[in-house]
Amino acid sequence: MRIHVRKERRTAAATRLGGGTLACPRCDAPVALAGPVAPADALRCPFCAHAAPVRDFLSLAAPSRPARVEVRVVSRR
Repeated sequence: MRIHVRKERRTAAATRLGGGTLACPRCDAPVALAGPVAPADALRCPFCAHAAPVRDFLSLAAPSRPARVEVRVVSRR
Protein backbone atom coordinates (compact mmCIF):
# COMPACT_ATOMS: atom_id res chain seq x y z
CA MET A 1 0.00 0.00 0.00
CA ARG A 2 1.34 3.43 -0.95
CA ILE A 3 0.38 6.55 0.91
CA HIS A 4 0.68 9.84 -0.89
CA VAL A 5 1.19 12.95 1.20
CA ARG A 6 0.62 16.31 -0.36
CA LYS A 7 1.27 19.65 1.32
CA GLU A 8 -1.31 22.31 0.72
CA ARG A 9 -0.43 25.88 1.46
CA ARG A 10 -3.19 28.44 1.53
CA THR A 11 -2.37 32.07 1.48
CA ALA A 12 -4.53 34.87 2.73
CA ALA A 13 -4.35 38.36 1.36
CA ALA A 14 -3.28 40.82 4.07
CA THR A 15 -3.58 44.57 4.02
CA ARG A 16 -1.70 46.75 6.48
CA LEU A 17 -4.21 48.87 8.40
CA GLY A 18 -1.66 50.75 10.45
CA GLY A 19 0.58 50.66 13.47
CA GLY A 20 -0.29 50.89 17.11
CA THR A 21 0.79 49.98 20.59
CA LEU A 22 -0.24 47.12 22.83
CA ALA A 23 -0.49 47.94 26.53
CA CYS A 24 -2.69 47.03 29.46
CA PRO A 25 -5.72 49.33 29.74
CA ARG A 26 -5.59 49.06 33.54
CA CYS A 27 -1.90 49.58 34.42
CA ASP A 28 -0.43 50.72 31.04
CA ALA A 29 2.28 48.02 31.08
CA PRO A 30 3.45 47.04 27.58
CA VAL A 31 2.31 43.60 26.40
CA ALA A 32 4.26 41.42 23.94
CA LEU A 33 2.72 38.84 21.61
CA ALA A 34 4.19 35.54 20.47
CA GLY A 35 2.41 35.64 17.11
CA PRO A 36 -0.67 36.82 15.24
CA VAL A 37 -3.89 37.24 17.23
CA ALA A 38 -7.45 38.28 16.47
CA PRO A 39 -9.10 41.29 18.18
CA ALA A 40 -11.46 38.98 20.10
CA ASP A 41 -8.72 36.65 21.40
CA ALA A 42 -8.12 36.62 25.15
CA LEU A 43 -5.03 38.39 26.49
CA ARG A 44 -3.67 38.78 30.03
CA CYS A 45 -1.39 41.52 31.32
CA PRO A 46 1.94 40.08 32.51
CA PHE A 47 2.18 42.72 35.24
CA CYS A 48 -1.27 43.08 36.88
CA ALA A 49 -2.98 39.94 35.41
CA HIS A 50 -5.87 41.96 33.96
CA ALA A 51 -7.62 39.80 31.35
CA ALA A 52 -9.55 41.18 28.38
CA PRO A 53 -9.83 40.80 24.61
CA VAL A 54 -6.83 41.95 22.54
CA ARG A 55 -8.86 44.91 21.21
CA ASP A 56 -8.95 46.39 24.74
CA PHE A 57 -5.13 46.39 24.87
CA LEU A 58 -4.67 47.89 21.39
CA SER A 59 -4.28 51.61 20.75
CA LEU A 60 -4.01 52.99 17.21
CA ALA A 61 -3.00 56.43 18.48
CA ALA A 62 0.46 57.73 17.67
CA PRO A 63 2.92 55.21 19.19
CA SER A 64 4.62 56.63 22.25
CA ARG A 65 5.25 53.31 24.01
CA PRO A 66 7.78 50.60 23.14
CA ALA A 67 5.20 47.82 22.58
CA ARG A 68 4.57 48.63 18.92
CA VAL A 69 2.48 46.29 16.80
CA GLU A 70 1.45 46.12 13.16
CA VAL A 71 -2.30 45.86 12.54
CA ARG A 72 -3.32 43.89 9.46
CA VAL A 73 -6.67 42.98 7.97
CA VAL A 74 -6.61 39.43 6.61
CA SER A 75 -9.16 38.18 4.11
CA ARG A 76 -9.78 34.47 4.59
CA ARG A 77 -10.84 32.58 1.48
